[in-house]
Order: sequence, then structure tokens, then C-alpha cells
Amino acid sequence: MDVLLVNPPTNYALKSVLGLVSPPLALAYLASVAREEGFTTKIIDSPAEDLTLLDLGKIIRQEDPIVIGVTASTPMFPDACLLAQMAKKINPNIITVIGGPHVTFLPEKSIEECPFIDIVVKGEGENTFREILRYIDDRKKFSDIKGITFRDGDRIRSNPPRPLIRDIDEIPIPAFDLLPFDKYRVGSVNFGTIITSRGCPYNCVFCASSALFGHVFRAHSPERVLEEINILVNEFNIKEIEFLDDTFTLNRRRAKEISKRIIKEDLDISWSASSRVNTIDYETALIMKKAGAHTIYFGIESGTKKVLDFIGKGITKRQAFDAARLAKNVGLNVFGSFVIGFPIETRRDILTTIEFSKKLDIDYAQYTIATPYPGTRLWDFALEKNLLITRDWRKYTATETVMKSFFLSPSEIKQLFIKAYVSFYLRAKYILNDLVKRKGFLALKTIYNIIKGFVKKLFAK
Repeated sequence: MDVLLVNPPTNYALKSVLGLVSPPLALAYLASVAREEGFTTKIIDSPAEDLTLLDLGKIIRQEDPIVIGVTASTPMFPDACLLAQMAKKINPNIITVIGGPHVTFLPEKSIEECPFIDIVVKGEGENTFREILRYIDDRKKFSDIKGITFRDGDRIRSNPPRPLIRDIDEIPIPAFDLLPFDKYRVGSVNFGTIITSRGCPYNCVFCASSALFGHVFRAHSPERVLEEINILVNEFNIKEIEFLDDTFTLNRRRAKEISKRIIKEDLDISWSASSRVNTIDYETALIMKKAGAHTIYFGIESGTKKVLDFIGKGITKRQAFDAARLAKNVGLNVFGSFVIGFPIETRRDILTTIEFSKKLDIDYAQYTIATPYPGTRLWDFALEKNLLITRDWRKYTATETVMKSFFLSPSEIKQLFIKAYVSFYLRAKYILNDLVKRKGFLALKTIYNIIKGFVKKLFAK
């Protein structure tokens, strides 16, 4: 094996709560690039396949790769470092490459923290990884590759950034065949994921996506999107698809065209996608529903104007109400996302957000704790105000308090976080509706995880 691409062993919240893991599409894109360059390639999705670090060690010895590529978000970074360390111990000549949002915004720091990493790929990785592979036999040319920070003897060198890929249809289709699709399931149904666009023109304080993929919206053509859908449906028997775009409906004309083509080709799929409350209308929502969409995700974030302004969300509470009602009127489930614990929030602000989430009459709610990920404006704010509590990256899960508040203690924020889930999912009205629609699945899962959290705290004492 020439190239081994690895999603490292780590703890996923979705897996621990709902038993769900999602395909690592970033690695599948890189795998297709490696194949085009003539390299034999394999993807290891450790969380999906329940592989430990010891298991990976056996695989590395067996495959004996030239290059190991690892993807890592902020809480995954320590696990990615352990993997790189083990790979170097097995074979010091293996070239270790890491990409993802965390290392993109802390490239030098990442190599300093993990001396087993050879190359950090910053930002969009496909063209950069292609050049790394082309220069693999002449490492002196690494200095010519835009978009990387790399170890050069005892020095760490950072090259200029790489321009974004203008026409993302030029990016090869992900190597879906290298992913263990039998491991990606919602209940008894296999599911897959597709990214149909990159870039976001908005600049929410907590989001690194616009910094990672640019503020310019770049979209695949409807033809390319349908090609990927057909591969998943016809070659892997996928019945459920999640579109992972930041905002699938940013270009409503395009969203409607994709939906119409799904209908025209009579594709038997159900799917979900993300929107904004100010980028949806009745016609778009209706055609999405007719094309098999069942759930739409809205980043509503807060129930107070003060916090929405701090986030830079660019929406109003009225728009949130109207969008939720519109989506439900066409038969879509509404999944609302809310963030609590921003430094400027008081207890009253957070309680207002919790009550607002219930008044919206949405089907699902996700609450996270404001987390200053590197690359975000919130990270810059936290550094400027000296608000970081820890740089233990494992705690940057959006379920732990890693940033000080001007008004609340970390334990108070965590208590309000738990209160949000309890008060939303354990309402009598919601439980009855949940029992009818989903046999109590969400309510029971919520109760289970709350109890599990309290038990862990009890034994920790």
C-alpha cells in the first residue's frame, strides 16, 4: 500500500449518544486524488470500524505505506498525534501528513506539539495533496508546494497559502468504494453523505468553515451532484443521504434544480440538508419535500437579539419563527441548533434561548456550548480577553466549558446546558409526540444520557 488515509480512533458524541458515525468524506476526496496520481490507496475509518490504536499499528505494519494521511478536528488532534507517533515508531521513513480545520489555523503550533507530524495541509487539501505525492521522491521540492507547513530538519517552514479551487467540479468524485458503508447506518438503513458546495459568505463568530473554505460560495453543478447520488444509490444501496453543505439553500434556484432532477430520475432516497432561516421559501421547501427531503437543519443559535448580534448571525427571531412554520407546513421536520455560554450571556439570556427553542415548536433541538475553535472570531475574542480555561484539545467538544464567561461559572453553564436538553425533550407534549412518531426513541436516549452523565460525575468524586 502506497497511501494509507486514516480517521483516527476518537470519541464521537453522536456515536456515544445515538450510535452514529459519519463517512470521512475529506479522506475519500484525497483517496481519489491519490489514485489519479497512480498510488495504491486505502482508507481506515477507525470510529466506524471500532479500531484501536493497537489495531492500527498492526495495519500499518501489514500495509507498510509510504504516506499516512490523517484528518483531525480540534478534539481529535491528540488522537491524530498518537497515530503519527506510532507510525514513526514503526517506520521512521513514513511521511505523516495531517489536515483539517485545527491544524489549518495552528500549523506551526501543531507541529511543535506533535513532533511526529511531517506536513500540515492548510485549507482545501486536494490539489495540495496531489503535489505532495508528486514530490514524494524529491522532498526538497516541498518548499515549492503552496498551502503546507512542514518540518525541514530542525526547522518548521510555512509556505504561502494555496488559492481556492474555483471550479469544484474539477475535484474528482470521492472514492466511495474505499469507505465501509455497511458501518454507516441510521437504524436499519444505510446512509451516505455528500458535499455539494463549499464556502460561506457569512462570518458567524463560532464557525471556522468560512475561513477554511472561503467566503465565496462555490457549488457543484446539479449534474455532478446527481452523479454522486446515483453512485451511492446504485452501487452501495444507500437509501438515506445527508447533504453536508453549510447552507444547501444559499442558492435556492440551484437547490430547486437538484430537487427536480432527483424527482425526474425517480431516485428512491430520503435526505436532509442545512439551511438558514433567511434562505428558505415555500417553493424551495416544497420541492425539496417532494424530492424526498424529510428534515431541514436551521442554525437558530439564540433567542436574544443581543447574542445574535454578537454572533454576527444576520437573522431575526421573527425569521426563525416564520422559517420553522413554513418548513413544517410543507411536511419537513425542523432541526434547530442553539449555542449557549457565550462570554456576554447572562443566565437570563440562556433561559430565554431555551424557552424560545420550545416556542418554535420544532421537531428536534441541538444545544452546544460556545467553543472558541482556532480560526474563528470567537477564538480571537477569547485570546484578546484572556478567556481560555484550557488548551486541552480533547475538551473542545462543544459539550464542555473551555472558555470563561463574564457572568457565569463553568459549572453554571454546564447545568444550563443539561437543563436545555431536559426541558426540551422531557416535556409531556414532546414525549407523547415522540412515542407516537418514534416509539420514544429520542426521549429515552435523552434520559439515558443524562443519567449516564450524572453517574460519571458521581464516580469522578
